[in-house]
Amino acid sequence: MTAAALYISGALTTGLAPNFVVLIIGRLLYGVGIGLAMHGAPLYIAETCPSQIRGTLISFKELFIVGGILFGYLVGSYEIDVVGGWRYMFGFSAPLAAIMAVGMWSLPPSPRWLLLRAVQGKGPMEDNKKKAMNALRRLKGPSASDKVLTDEIENNLSSIKAAYADQAEGSIFQVFEGASLKAFTIGGGLVLFQQITGQPSVLYYATSILQTAGFTTASDAAKVSILIGLFKFVMTGVAVLKVDNLGRRPLMIGGVSGITVALFLLAAYYKVLSGFPYVAVGALLLYVGCYQLSFGPISWLMVSEIFPLRTRGRGISLAVLTNFGSNALVTLAFSPLQGYLGPANVFLLFAAISLLALLFVILNVP
Repeated sequence: MTAAALYISGALTTGLAPNFVVLIIGRLLYGVGIGLAMHGAPLYIAETCPSQIRGTLISFKELFIVGGILFGYLVGSYEIDVVGGWRYMFGFSAPLAAIMAVGMWSLPPSPRWLLLRAVQGKGPMEDNKKKAMNALRRLKGPSASDKVLTDEIENNLSSIKAAYADQAEGSIFQVFEGASLKAFTIGGGLVLFQQITGQPSVLYYATSILQTAGFTTASDAAKVSILIGLFKFVMTGVAVLKVDNLGRRPLMIGGVSGITVALFLLAAYYKVLSGFPYVAVGALLLYVGCYQLSFGPISWLMVSEIFPLRTRGRGISLAVLTNFGSNALVTLAFSPLQGYLGPANVFLLFAAISLLALLFVILNVP
C-alpha cells in the first residue's frame, strides 16, 4: 500500500514537474516505491503460496515487470516525437498505481507474519492465531476444511517457534553469520551479477545501441525496442512455465552462458562487425532472452527461498539494496566508460564479468 502511494505521488510529481529539481524528486519518490515493492512482493508470495508453485508465482512478478517495460516501450514509441509527451507517459502510471492500491487493499495479511507477531509477543496468541486462520481461509478458498487449515496453522507455528527459539528477529549483522551468510553470498551475489553484467545498460540504452547499429532515427530504434521487449516478455513466460520443472540451477547456467555469448557478440560488432547491424539486434535478443531465463526471475526466487526464517526479512532488504545500488552504479558508469573505453571495450568488460558470474553460479547456486 505504501509503495502504491509512492508510485502515485511520484508519477504525478514527475508528470507535472515545472523544473528539473521537481522532476528528480518525483523520480526519487517513485524509486523508493519500487524498493518497497521489490522487498515486499517476493516475501509475501513466499509466505502465502504452496511450495509446489512458489517458483512459478514469484517468477510471475518478473513477468509483470517485463510486461510493464513492454507497455512503456509501446507508449514511448508513440510519444517520442510529441513535445512534452514524456509527461503523459510518466503521469499515466498514476491510475495504474491506484488500481494496484485497490488490489493490495483486498489481500489478506500473511498468516505466517501474523503467527510471527504472536510468537514475538506482539498481541495475544489466540487473537493472532484466529486472524491467521481467517487469512489462510481467504487464501485457500472455501473448499479447504477446518482441519486442513488448523493443521497448517499449527505446523507454521511450530516451525516459527523452532526458528526463533526464544530469540528476537535477526538483526542486519546476523545476516552475515552462519547459514544466513551463505544465503546472502548466494542471493546477494546473484542480484549483484544481475546488474553488473550490463543489464541496466542493455535495457536503458537499447534505443541508442540500435541507432548506432544502423536504425538511424529515434522512432525506428524505438520500434525495434518494442520487438525486443516483446521477445523479453515471451522468454519470461517460458521461464515462468519451466522454473519448477527444470529447476533453478540448469536455467541459471544456460542463461548466464547465453548472456556471455551475447556480450562478446556486441563487443565483436563494435570492433570488427560494424557492417552487419543485425548482429547487434541478434545479440540484444540473445541477451534479453537469456537474461529472462536466468537472472530476471530466478535471482529473486532464490533470494526469497534461501534465507533462514529469522533473517529472511533483513536478508531480502540487503539484497534489494545491493540490487538497486549496483543498478545505479552501472547506469551512471556506462556513459563515461563508453566515452573513455569505447563501446567495444565496455561490452568486452561486461562479457568478462559474465564469465565470472557463470563461474559463481556453477560453484555456489544449489
